[in-house]
Amino acid sequence: MASGKYYFNIKNGQSNITISRDKRRDAENAFNNYISVGKTCEWLGMWNGKKFEDSTLPAKASV
Repeated sequence: MASGKYYFNIKNGQSNITISRDKRRDAENAFNNYISVGKTCEWLGMWNGKKFEDSTLPAKASV
C-alpha cells in the first residue's frame, strides 16, 4: 500500500478487492458509486505507512 492514498474494500464473495485513489473526494465518489449499485464496501481511509487515518465513513453522495 502506498502512503497518502485512500483505500476501501469491495467484498466479493469470500474475497476482497482493494481500491485506492489519490484524493479523498475521488475515493468517496468511487465508494459511493459502488454502494449505489448494491456492492458491500468497507471504507479504510488514508494509509500513512503504518496505519489507516482519516477513516471516518464518507457521507453518501447525492444522486
